[in-house]
Amino acid sequence: MPELRKDPIIGRWVIIATERGKRPSDYVTASAEALDPGKNPFAEGNEHLTPPEVFAFRDPKSKPNSTGWQVRVVPNKFPALRIEGELEKEGQGIYDMMNGIGAHEVVIESPNPDIQLEQQPVEGVARVLEAYKVRMQDLLRDARFRYILIFKNFGRQAGASIAHPHSQLIATPVTPKRVKEKLAGAMHYFAFKDRCIFEDILKQEIREGARLVYENAGFVAFCPFAARFPFEITILPRRQSAYFSDIHPDEILLLADMLKVTLQKLSKALNQPQYNFIIHTAPARYAHHGYWSTIDQDYRWHIEILPRLTLIAGFEVGTGFYINPTPPEESAKYLREIPV
Repeated sequence: MPELRKDPIIGRWVIIATERGKRPSDYVTASAEALDPGKNPFAEGNEHLTPPEVFAFRDPKSKPNSTGWQVRVVPNKFPALRIEGELEKEGQGIYDMMNGIGAHEVVIESPNPDIQLEQQPVEGVARVLEAYKVRMQDLLRDARFRYILIFKNFGRQAGASIAHPHSQLIATPVTPKRVKEKLAGAMHYFAFKDRCIFEDILKQEIREGARLVYENAGFVAFCPFAARFPFEITILPRRQSAYFSDIHPDEILLLADMLKVTLQKLSKALNQPQYNFIIHTAPARYAHHGYWSTIDQDYRWHIEILPRLTLIAGFEVGTGFYINPTPPEESAKYLREIPV
């Protein structure tokens, strides 16, 4: 019989449609197409095809915007938001608006277009994560920005227009609604129980074990109880911290191992499926009555990995419910047994 499951943080309901009976093997996808190297703006040797870099890990003897880099961060050539200008908030009757101020950057994860993130050594994945941290810390110094989202789109169905391994960073002048929902859910749980909901989730997932995918000394990966999508994975740090930008150096290596192993398992299980991953972190610190006194105790940064195996249709758009045809316990068991 189908089940309705409730997300304990934001209260979103999910339908686990067991009668639709999709097994893990039903989701194997076709491989991605290769890029023409001459038209790839992210390939080494094509640095002139991107805006000037804002950060890079590169050989000491190499020059900016030239070859010799390992990770390169550049402004998006077609940004969703632009960094120049002022917000200029205004009202038009009952409507509010402001200028599209923000930052939109691309993190090119490797000079090699054929090496996906999970195929890099742990040290290579760690460089990508360190680049995220450096850029987030830098942009948080800009008082115009309230939130910074780091995300990766892999595959055209997931939103990637270029196949070369890359991820993105967008800084916004407002805190997104989805983030506010998570913050409010965490705050209310803490106020009621005097405990962090993320810590309680972590302890229960470790104790029950049915939805665990992989764990190491710093992080735990599991398929969430109210998973919206087949093979959806959450990665939680063991240490309480609201801000990804506060991650410790030793934790970066542990997170690199976690991300590499988890993505390898997905890749082997589903033939390198298209996916999004998102780093959820707390907003920039600024005066906010009645909330910020507990954020360091009640909220915890985390990563969501969302394989694009099913489509969002009218029911999901109209209700906010999601229909997941594969129970997370089954997805987790299948992934746990994948050797890497």
